[in-house]
Amino acid sequence: MTDLPKTAPDAAAELETLAAEIAHHNQRYHTEDAPEISDAAYDALVRRNAAIEAAFPELVRADSPNRQVGAAPAAHLAKAPHARPMTSLDNAFSEEDVVEFVARIRRFLRLDADEPVLLTAEPKIDGLSCSLRYVDGVLEQALTRGDGRIGEDVTANVRHIADIPQRLPADAPAVFEVRGEVYMAKADFTALNRRLLDEAEDPDKARQFANPRNAAAGSLRQKDARVTATRPLRFFAWGWGDHDTLPETTQSAMVQHVRNWGFRVADDDLITPLTPNIAAAGDAADVLRTYAGIEAQRADLPFDIDGVVYKLDRLDWQERLGVVGRVPRWAIAHKFPAEQAQTTLERIDIQVGRTGALTPVARLAPVTVGGVVVTNATLHNADEIERLGVREGDRVVVQRAGDVIPQIVRNLTPEADRPAWPFPRSCPDCGSTVERDEGEVVYRCTGGLICPAQRVERLIHFVSRHAFDITGLGATLIEAFFTDGLIQSPADIFRLTEDQLAARKKDGRTWAANLVAAIAARREIALDRFLFALGIRHVGEITARDLARRYRSIRALGAMLRHAVFLHHRIEPVIGETERKFVLRRDRLLVAAIETPGIGPEVAGALIGFCAERHNRDVVFDLLREVRPSELVWETRASQVSGKTVVFTGKLETLSRDEAKAQAEALGARVSGSVSAKTDLVVAGADAGSKLKKASDLGVTVISEAQWAEIVAEPA
Repeated sequence: MTDLPKTAPDAAAELETLAAEIAHHNQRYHTEDAPEISDAAYDALVRRNAAIEAAFPELVRADSPNRQVGAAPAAHLAKAPHARPMTSLDNAFSEEDVVEFVARIRRFLRLDADEPVLLTAEPKIDGLSCSLRYVDGVLEQALTRGDGRIGEDVTANVRHIADIPQRLPADAPAVFEVRGEVYMAKADFTALNRRLLDEAEDPDKARQFANPRNAAAGSLRQKDARVTATRPLRFFAWGWGDHDTLPETTQSAMVQHVRNWGFRVADDDLITPLTPNIAAAGDAADVLRTYAGIEAQRADLPFDIDGVVYKLDRLDWQERLGVVGRVPRWAIAHKFPAEQAQTTLERIDIQVGRTGALTPVARLAPVTVGGVVVTNATLHNADEIERLGVREGDRVVVQRAGDVIPQIVRNLTPEADRPAWPFPRSCPDCGSTVERDEGEVVYRCTGGLICPAQRVERLIHFVSRHAFDITGLGATLIEAFFTDGLIQSPADIFRLTEDQLAARKKDGRTWAANLVAAIAARREIALDRFLFALGIRHVGEITARDLARRYRSIRALGAMLRHAVFLHHRIEPVIGETERKFVLRRDRLLVAAIETPGIGPEVAGALIGFCAERHNRDVVFDLLREVRPSELVWETRASQVSGKTVVFTGKLETLSRDEAKAQAEALGARVSGSVSAKTDLVVAGADAGSKLKKASDLGVTVISEAQWAEIVAEPA
């Protein structure tokens, strides 16, 4: 953990910031079901707050996150108070935390060293906590946790959950609240997202839930209970709230009693028996072994879990320990590392990208990593498969790189004497030979535009946000139109008619008219967007802008490329000892022909190679019959960053990344996406990561967003 503040004023200022930030994330997670950060990042904020409060106890705020539970109930649901507060749980993140938890119990109760401390251990279901109040055996009220004191009344909605009994048996107490978790199974979550996509009028705008927890929370908190009835919700019981009597004296016995009343409890769905699970266990060593066993089964469970909950088994001891702040002293949640999880690699598929690159993709048994359900992970390339030694059926560890891109980081299956997974030597989509250039790790299909995979991916890229950006025309429609033969090349998009499209949907005339209008609106396009949309290898947004800035019009750019291609065809390879000299001379000639700052041999070769292929030229000429790239008028003014290379990193608070780029270019700067020795300035927003570190290592000047605003505001 970063060093704590040294002075009380610094500590007070950070506690104020943390209180506001944590309250914001509580609102996003508990009330809006739309978390912005991972569980691990949230837990880090809470731990930081607790550490500062421990160092400066006199500064603990009235709104301290350590005194809060959840967030305020949503406005669209009726609110009601809990008869007994619905507390949260403290978290353990290491074995040492668990050992200390048991030691605190011993110290508080003044137990002898040989007095056994029996605990229960159960999976921590990742769902929405709910309390069910039964009076005289009849379900009377259901409340979400809310802020722990007041919850949302979801009684009408929970009546549609099959796992929740409407009546309890005759032996149940007159008043009894069953508390547990409303959740959605992994398979049901996948089916729900698929149904929402199928039912959407516009698939590109279909609502899709990020993970089962969000799906369960959003489904339970519907204003219309009829919507909830269509969602596959389930319920696990893990405890109780208000009651007039308890029929048992231990946690484990009470959970079994609740099960006998018709509720499901967490050990019902475990794949293999775990001893102990919802049963009394010994001291810390026993529950830690249980934790390891549950973690190993995590990916195979039909529902998501994010840790293991330990509870003191004896209820009289629970009563003595009581609650401190917002958490009971007698229970703790031992969280799993949020960024990694174990699962099974079911098969390896090969995807062909728009540049022909063959990327192996691992198809995984679904597992939640950092709050998101992961079913696929990149394996990068053939070398990575060899390094990991993975085969189909292996047990693997998955993590989300930068909390975004899932990847396999470790193979848990013993190597033994097994044949290597055979990387294909022909394209799985068109059968063309695949090749790997010297010095590269990527295999590429040689099929070019005859390869269906490359054509579809290039079409998807063509309509993407930073290319032609055609509203309403996304990947799903592109794939469907390609499959049906409506579009085979970019120009075909501009030849679509309302009659062709309207027949694809019931009452689709309005939709078709809107889509045709959106396409027509892009018949005139900025030159840099036009170039980027062509999907030429190595020609990204920045290179496209450099070319557009240098040549300004498609006519001037075309004349240069025709000359460059002419040179390319005139140059003959020289064999033998002079080959290296020839390559260097060829590269210098090609770069000189392009005559654009920032473009070296690799980009020049890719650009000229694209134009040298007749089928590529035919595609571009056909497209130019339908669209008109506008001549670029690049207005810039002199500034202290003119002629310099600027990189933006981190989260910008006052403007979008696109706006920041536009500002830099208007000041005569060149914007790059990566930091290198050629970078002159880095503008760092919140949560800046590796680029900031690299800038520091290279000695590149780094400024804040506020300092950047001052540069922009300087008079011309």
